[in-house]
This record gives sequence, C-alpha cells and structure tokens, in this order.
Amino acid sequence: MPMATARRQRIVVAGAGFAGFQAARTLARLARGAAEIVVINPTDYFLYLPLLPEVTAGILDPRRVAVPLAALGRGVSPVLGEVESVDVEARQVVHTDPEGTRSRTSYDRLVLAVGSVNKLLPVPGVAEHAHGFRSIGEALYLRDHLLMQLELAAAARDPDERAARCTFVVVGAGYTGTEVAAQGQSLTRAAAARLPGLRGQPLRWLLVDLAPRVLPGLDERLAATAHDVLTGRGMDVRTGTTVKVATKEGVELSDGEFVPTRMLIWCVGVRPDPVVQGLGLPTVEGRLVVDEYLRVPGHPEVFACGDAAAVPDLTRPGELTPMTAQHAYRQGKAVARNVAASYGRGQARPYKHRDLGFVVDLGGADAAANPLGVPLAGVAAKALTRGYHLSVIPGNRARIAADWALDALLPRQIVQLGLAYGPAASLAEKEPVPH
Repeated sequence: MPMATARRQRIVVAGAGFAGFQAARTLARLARGAAEIVVINPTDYFLYLPLLPEVTAGILDPRRVAVPLAALGRGVSPVLGEVESVDVEARQVVHTDPEGTRSRTSYDRLVLAVGSVNKLLPVPGVAEHAHGFRSIGEALYLRDHLLMQLELAAAARDPDERAARCTFVVVGAGYTGTEVAAQGQSLTRAAAARLPGLRGQPLRWLLVDLAPRVLPGLDERLAATAHDVLTGRGMDVRTGTTVKVATKEGVELSDGEFVPTRMLIWCVGVRPDPVVQGLGLPTVEGRLVVDEYLRVPGHPEVFACGDAAAVPDLTRPGELTPMTAQHAYRQGKAVARNVAASYGRGQARPYKHRDLGFVVDLGGADAAANPLGVPLAGVAAKALTRGYHLSVIPGNRARIAADWALDALLPRQIVQLGLAYGPAASLAEKEPVPH
C-alpha cells in the first residue's frame, strides 16, 4: 500500500491593501516552496489609495493606481472574493465571490489584512446624501458628479440653484479629505473656465472638521502649510465644525449655517473592517489584538497587520501604531518575515518603525511634507511627494510619470464618463453590511 503524502501547507492572506499586498509579495519570495500562498480580495488589484484624488482630478488614468494581483509573482494564487468571516477553530476563511457564491478556504497560517471601511457617524441624512471616497468607482463617480453639477449650473436660470450647484462641501480635514478638497477645487476651476454660462460665477469649496485644525494628528507645521495654501486659494476651511444634518438641498453645519449644495463628500475617517468583530477574539477600538510579532495571542497560526490590527507601537510604549499606509506597508513585510520564520525560513522579529514623516499633495505645484521632521512646502515638497509615491507604488511607475508629464504640458480632458446618471453612489449603498 503506498504511503500517504503530507498535504502541502497553505498560507491565506485575507485582503490585498497595503498590508496584504506587501505580505503576499514578500511571502512569495521568503516562503516559496514551503507553502502555497492564497490571496483573497474583492478586486483583482491592489489599490494605491494616496493617488486616488489625482484620478478624480483627471491627472491620472484610473488604471495607474491599480496594480494587478498577478504581479505578486509565482506561487501566489489570487482568489476574487469578499471575506465574510473566519472560523478560527476550523481554520477556514468564508468568502463570497462577485456572483454571490460562498466558499470556504482552509489555512495553516492566516494573515488577516482586511483593512478598514468608511466611518459613518450618526448624522441624519449623511448615509443617503454623502459620497464616499474609498475606491476607483467612487473616485470616478465623484469626478462625473462634480462636472455634471457645473454643467447643470451653467444651464440654470435660477441664480440660487446655480450657486448651490457650484458649492462643494468636504467633511473631514484629514489626509484624504484635504487632498480631495485640493484636487477637487483644481478640477472645478479648470472645468468652469470652459463653460461660458459660469463666467463670473464663484465656486465655493468648504472643508469642515470637528478638529481644531486641518490634518489633525500630523505635524503642526505641515498642517499650517496646508491651511495657508487652501485658504489662499479661497477655500473656506471650518475647523471645530461638522455637519449636523444633510438633505438633498444642502447641509446644516454645527455652527448653525445652512449651506445649499448638491455635493457632500464624506472623508471623516475609517474604522476596522467588521470582519474583525466577528472573530470572537479580543479587540481594541475594533482592531484585533496582536503582539509585537503581529501574532494573535492564543492562536500562533493567525497573524494580523494593517488597519485591522492593534499593533503595539514599540517606539511609544503603551500606544498602538496609527492606521496609516506607511505602517501597513511595513507591517505587511514584517508579518511575512514572521510567517516565513514559523516555517524555519529566517528568524521572527518584533515590528518596530518610527514615522519618517508625511507628504500631502495640494494640487498644482503645491504640496506639504516633513521628511524626518524637516518642513517643506511648494515645489520642493511637490517633488518629494511625487518621488515618494513613485518609490512606494509596486508598479505602473513609468505610466504614472508619463501622466504627470502630460498633465504639465497639455490641458486636462474635461469630460464625463456617464457614471453620474445612474443610481446615486451614496454611502448607504457603498457601506458594507456588518457581518
């Protein structure tokens, strides 16, 4: 009777954002031959979120910010599906493909990197009337909607309607909200200049946040630069303010003002994916508890990283690493090394990384940056910002550089793609149902 052969080990990476993509790519190199690597993700690409505002602005082709999972290399098998739950005891991941078929994938090691989703606050009308900004589809829809409002405003005879359609409100002055507001204002200015019906019509942009300043949590000098650039362009920056009620006709702010508008963009922040809460394991602020090796206590076969994980910050004892792309990117590499070490490939190491600074693209020739704590603004910051993105994104570098060059030399193509004529892409429709 022939001897039974041992089943090949399987590593499942749940999610292919910054953390998951880097984990899978590093594992393909470190654990090749030791196990098969399966990546479960709702899309067949890794989305480089920091450049998404430039897709809305029409600077970058949307394919530039999408790096195919096929680029992960040999030994990695992408599976198209949304992770619904994880059966920790049975060591299985439950996921659903785009056509609704539910499957179970078993694992010997699990890297949970499901990331985060939009943070919704209990504000009446926001889920129905606000637009999120977490996907290529939402970025393109937002672009179409901005252009459509301007074109409808140009044809409107009622001055109040025209003013409302030329007013845009962004809620959340963090990293994403600040860049979306900056790039959105640049796009609408370029588009309005080509519409004779809007000659002399002011374009009003409001950026509101309950925090005392823009870019809360980042360096104050970085925030001051961003604030000065935006207000210098005429943007109405309202700190200590938020939306109280949202309606089809506009928004009521917490300071009592009602702002007529047809465009409410929600960039308040993110929260860990609801999958984490369904695990039945300890969490902190919705994030899965892990040790400094990114392992889940009591389950040495389960690792977690990125926004879904409460990773202890060894540079600031007692605190957790913030939910940033910079940490997720490096945690993905670190978790791969530690998973490989569990198979005897190398040695496990604790995750330790100090923030190296941040870059914020403010559109045009403007940006703000603080590499290693050194404040930069203007062209120098812009060059550093673009150089950083080109060094980090794991593909499409030549195409991105070409798009930037063409944007500098040629006028932008101001045209809708027809996406805004369908059902409204509201937060209520985009927000995943808790598992």
